[in-house]
Amino acid sequence: MSERKLASLSDECSLSRRSLLRQCGTGMGVLGLAGLLGDDGMLNTAQAGENPMLPRPTHFPGTAKRVIHLFMNGGPSHVDTFDRKVALDKYNGKKLPLDLKTERKTGAAMASPFKFKKYGESGLEVSELFEKTAQHIDDIAVIRSMHADVPNHEPSLRLMNCGDSRLVRPSMGSWVTYGMGTENQNLPGFVALCPNGYPITGAQNWQTAFLPGVFQGTHIDTRHQDIDKLIENIVNSHTSHKQQLQQLDALRKLNALHQDERGTDPALKARIQSYELAYRMQMEATDAFDVSREPKHVLEAYGKGVNARQILIARRLVERGVRYVQVWHGEGQPWDNHDDLEVNHRRLAGQCDQAIGALLNDLKKSGMLEDTLVIWGGEFGRTPVVEMPTKGSNAGKINGRDHNHYGFTMWMAGGGVKGGQAYGATDEFGFKAVEDRMHVHDLHATILHLLGFDHKRLTYRHAGRDFRLTDVHGEVHDGLIA
Repeated sequence: MSERKLASLSDECSLSRRSLLRQCGTGMGVLGLAGLLGDDGMLNTAQAGENPMLPRPTHFPGTAKRVIHLFMNGGPSHVDTFDRKVALDKYNGKKLPLDLKTERKTGAAMASPFKFKKYGESGLEVSELFEKTAQHIDDIAVIRSMHADVPNHEPSLRLMNCGDSRLVRPSMGSWVTYGMGTENQNLPGFVALCPNGYPITGAQNWQTAFLPGVFQGTHIDTRHQDIDKLIENIVNSHTSHKQQLQQLDALRKLNALHQDERGTDPALKARIQSYELAYRMQMEATDAFDVSREPKHVLEAYGKGVNARQILIARRLVERGVRYVQVWHGEGQPWDNHDDLEVNHRRLAGQCDQAIGALLNDLKKSGMLEDTLVIWGGEFGRTPVVEMPTKGSNAGKINGRDHNHYGFTMWMAGGGVKGGQAYGATDEFGFKAVEDRMHVHDLHATILHLLGFDHKRLTYRHAGRDFRLTDVHGEVHDGLIA
């Protein structure tokens, strides 16, 4: 290579080291080959030039084609919702015969203040908090043996969403869209609905990390009903669609020239794709997010409030081909009830129970529940004993529960899940998972299996290593699969 060419390359301050090597070498191009083909033979379409969001075949035929993840951020109490513990009634106000390791100071056993009732042919017991959801219990697999790593929100959220409690890793929604693409090119493949802002750790929960940026989740603040506020700048009142298309074509050509000079730049490619998606969204987003177009009886079935509205939006999105929709209860950690648990859990469940029941009903009536996987849960559960706060805003209030990662409950429905069963169990008091224990890595492996993936083969080459959602862990729990 001439000195002039080398000097020209050196002057390109925005040129990455990888791009420099690619342009300088002749045989060095093979270094990029590993990034194009994984061990499973899957093409890294984001680098190969193909539209990375086009639908793609999975490792084997999956029973689920799309996911709705209802995230009760903060940690709902399993012993007050889907895991009744009669022993807590017996020991209420007394010390439990267990050596409990809790994050904060806790005291005696606390019986659930909520009534439980058996539902469906399966006869599974569900708290009065979720009586509408319980109408569909025969389609639901209640996983009562979940466990995580630590009793803290931030690492537990990262573990539940990204498969690693400490390091920056791609989110599950990003992995799913990376592996499957999406069925509607005019809407994001992965959408995160969260009203009033972000949950704690913010966009880390739907991040793409080292995966191409096109697979990142798109956050929508569902407190807004006006489409201009719900999706900012979605409507251009100054430029026609034809003029916008001309502008986009010109911008694409300029970006192509810019990219030709610098080689493959994932950040630039993601930006180009985001502009193009934003243009296409103008055609469909207004319809997809406008729940006022639903019949009156449907709106009444879901109920009032932002949670009812966003769960209805989730249904409308998957109907239109969005691959992965995550529905967060609200900003921060609303289910983190260290005090006033009875009041707060009743209020929170009241905001979403009716809509969850309506969602399951609609999916079942339309036949979509067969290949739509619905997931419910938080990042961990709560202790069976009362918390005894000594400082802060809840000091002196002895009516809440502390964090509990040793045992908690999640549930799944549809998408090939074997419903009408309680899978696994915690001990008699609900503190620790003891039967068919299911770690978060196992949950991820099972979800990917339902979608048609071998979790060990869904990988992405980064920094000389093949990464996956389950890291080096995870086992598929066949008992959950119909």
